[in-house]
Amino acid sequence: DGSNQGNATRLSIISCTKTEKYMMKGLPIFLAHITTKEVEDKSEKKRLEDVPIVRNFPKVFPEDLPGLPPTRPVEFQIDLVPGAAPVARAPYRLAPSEMKELAEQLKELSDKGFIRPSSSSWGAPVLFVKKKDGSFRMCIDYQELNKLTVKNRYPLPRIDDLFDQLQGSSVYSKI
Repeated sequence: DGSNQGNATRLSIISCTKTEKYMMKGLPIFLAHITTKEVEDKSEKKRLEDVPIVRNFPKVFPEDLPGLPPTRPVEFQIDLVPGAAPVARAPYRLAPSEMKELAEQLKELSDKGFIRPSSSSWGAPVLFVKKKDGSFRMCIDYQELNKLTVKNRYPLPRIDDLFDQLQGSSVYSKI
């Protein structure tokens, strides 16, 4: 009858089809997204192996990458603005602990074949960001190179269109 008469309003979960019908009639619809937040146990560190999908497919999630993937027929290149001259900024000053970490990370990357010695006239400085566990993440400052790069102009899809494509789906994957 529409009168509340002092009673609390009851919320109901309804289907997408019913929601569309209510919207067409002009009835008020409220969307609620309810999640639970699990309290993380700091005493036990979560490991990748604890995730069921990782346990079921160990070959897909190797412990360590042995080297670069095989060469593919598509060649990647960075397009530069016409007349761009090579840039090589001076390296940032690093603390002795950071210099040691840099040497270790470069040796590891070189041993795995991810990097190799170069005599290129292009260069970018390196800096380190401390991670939560106390180790260092190496970051390369490509700001000067980015200034000379021709930007790709691909239109991003509208979020509404993406949600419309998901309508009626019951299984979702990030892959």
